[in-house]
Amino acid sequence: MTALSVVVLASAGIGHAVLSGLDSDISRVDAFKDMKNRPRAGDGMNVLMVGTDGRDRISEEQRRAYRLGGAPCHCTDTIMIVHISEDRERASVVSLPRDSYAETPGHTDRTTGEHHRGHPLKLNAAYAEGGPQLTIRTVENMTRVKIDHYLEVDFTSFMKTVDVLGGVRICTVQPLKDSYTGLDLAPGTHTLMGGQALQYVRARHLDGASDLSRMKRQQRFLAALIDRATSSGILLNPLKFRDVTRAVLGSVRADQGFGTDELLTLGRAMRNFSPSSSEFTTVPIGQMGYAVKGVGSTLKWDPAKSERLFDALREDKPLAAPKPKPEGPAPVRVPVDPKQIRVQVENGTRTSGLGKRVDDALAAAGFRTTKAPRNATDRAVERTVVAYDPRWDQSAKSLATALPGSELKAVEGQGATLKVIAGADFEKVVKVRPADPPQESGTVVRGDEVTCGKE
Repeated sequence: MTALSVVVLASAGIGHAVLSGLDSDISRVDAFKDMKNRPRAGDGMNVLMVGTDGRDRISEEQRRAYRLGGAPCHCTDTIMIVHISEDRERASVVSLPRDSYAETPGHTDRTTGEHHRGHPLKLNAAYAEGGPQLTIRTVENMTRVKIDHYLEVDFTSFMKTVDVLGGVRICTVQPLKDSYTGLDLAPGTHTLMGGQALQYVRARHLDGASDLSRMKRQQRFLAALIDRATSSGILLNPLKFRDVTRAVLGSVRADQGFGTDELLTLGRAMRNFSPSSSEFTTVPIGQMGYAVKGVGSTLKWDPAKSERLFDALREDKPLAAPKPKPEGPAPVRVPVDPKQIRVQVENGTRTSGLGKRVDDALAAAGFRTTKAPRNATDRAVERTVVAYDPRWDQSAKSLATALPGSELKAVEGQGATLKVIAGADFEKVVKVRPADPPQESGTVVRGDEVTCGKE
């Protein structure tokens, strides 16, 4: 994740004089040595970006504070293909689940020196067995996308990058608490510094979606990182830019072909880069819990959907059709998708047709109304009421947000259908949208859809 911010940060037209010496700051890895039978190159640039669980340079204090104890597995915690379009106006980021079912090509084990024929494993285990080379070869075999550059980030470099940027702004409508990483965020907007940011992107025990929801948070974080880098003024200050870039590049590993020239060429072309220029997705999953003898439970990619996704990368096309720019004010973010909220509307006034007007407006905003409004027992209601069973309190908050000024009223035993009693104060329904993108793998979101916005 850190590496894309480096690419973005290089967008101020800064010259060699300012960035002199950066090449010597970058740790090098011969990631493409003796590779043969590789996929055909397409347009644009493909960077394989991996986050490892390396923690050699973590202090004892940081280990305790951010729950980084235990032995590292020397495997890839995060795996992403970052595609930069040929015209340098779009970045497409595809997360590859670490537990993906994979088959390695034949290779020599870097630890034992033993030659292995191709065999099944989880994708993140390819790094432990054959390092960056086997990881790249396995990804290329699975995707038929040619990888042009390799960038590797560990826990230390991730935290350092976030700190030198002055933190990254994250918002959540749900409390986020994970006892494994120590993450504990209340609903609202937070500026996360390095250690807390690492907890945010590593958390896997917040909900049942586990690794898939973790990848969604990583994508959200990367979009916020881009937003921070492009809106903070760093790009306009050559010396600050140099210091930040040196701090970042000094703590990552890159292939031997990724140097100052590539950074500058790419950076100059991306002056106007922003979160809306980026799109994020996860490889579509066809089968969860695919059991493999000797490997365990894996995720099997959906062959047809994943092929379409990688076709788009090879052909330098957007992952999803551009969305029309919405008219009017931006929808307010809510905890629950309106499509999941069933609503019965009642008219609490003597105004004829008010119930139907409210029902139609809520349906147009995406709520699942009964389309059969009725009259309330009390026809002298002044303030609109949202009545709800306490078990559906998050749905009630989402519905009340769409009805400005409405009053929440808990009703034990009411059930899953929420009730809106329209009062004399009703004026309009405001548009809302779920704060988090859908959890299904394969869903494509733009960066500006998952950053906090300007509120």
